[in-house]
Amino acid sequence: MKNAILVVIILAAAQVFQRCSTDVDLYAGYKDITVVYSLLDYSQDTIWAKVTRAFNGPGDVMEMAKNPDSSNYPFKLDLTLTGHVPGGNLSEIVFDTLTIKNKRAGDSIFYYPDQLMYYSVEKLNQDATYQLNLNINGKQVHSETPVVKTFDVTRPRNTIDFTQDGTIKWNSAKNGKRYEVSYIFHYSELKPGSPDILNKELVYYVGKKISISTDGGEDLSQIYSGDAFYGRLESELEPIPNVQRWAGKVDLIIGGGSQVLQNYLQINSAQGNLLEEVPLYTNIQNGTGIFASRYVATRSVKLSVLSMKKLVEDTNLGFKYPTK
Repeated sequence: MKNAILVVIILAAAQVFQRCSTDVDLYAGYKDITVVYSLLDYSQDTIWAKVTRAFNGPGDVMEMAKNPDSSNYPFKLDLTLTGHVPGGNLSEIVFDTLTIKNKRAGDSIFYYPDQLMYYSVEKLNQDATYQLNLNINGKQVHSETPVVKTFDVTRPRNTIDFTQDGTIKWNSAKNGKRYEVSYIFHYSELKPGSPDILNKELVYYVGKKISISTDGGEDLSQIYSGDAFYGRLESELEPIPNVQRWAGKVDLIIGGGSQVLQNYLQINSAQGNLLEEVPLYTNIQNGTGIFASRYVATRSVKLSVLSMKKLVEDTNLGFKYPTK
């Protein structure tokens, strides 16, 4: 009798499990996860924010990513910035939407060339701490960041010398932590048989520095290689017979990022191993992503006389002395 009852129970349980296994909806527990990426930049005239949502569903997620409806919200979001300064709040900044069409294939696995962006042309206050506020059908998403204040490139001042190694110097900014240094060499080119002189450029990455604190005022510097300047030109510029080229200015560029941006880049560039999981870093409350700040300082300088001489006389790239 006991054995018969046990068999009945087992058969009943099997029927229940079988019925459940065919009725389970793998996506019934889907949760709306908001993804926000925005960098406040006092040196720019436009504030940008990218707001999307995580997605899930049956099929190939790589194919789903190519559909903008998978990651875009189907309605315009209520996105604002509130600036806080000593003594009170600034006027609220309200974002509008804009579709830009310059995303290239291969930049990411997501849809292209169109991108839905949120933007505002309101001027930032560099003394403020800004709170990002996003209302999605009653769900409140928010974050906060101070503004990285202005700073200047202090050396070189007027000319840069590539006949030897040199140093680029600057003072750290208030609220700045991570500094990435690069320069852009501008030149013009006239190919034989062409009626047009083309303006071109080469971007050189020099290196990065991390300040001790975010208080500002630290003397920072980064060494650049003179040989790397000429070596890059000779490796990337084609030695076309009878081509004419003229050297232009060199733009020294230093991008200073906030502490949050440094944390995000440091964690995501970490070289983990099979026993080490890279943590997810975000400062978005009730969502994921990054809301941070940066400032880009630029100084334009000329090639030194000796650098120009070496460029014209010691390379076979068709560079000429300037005529005026």
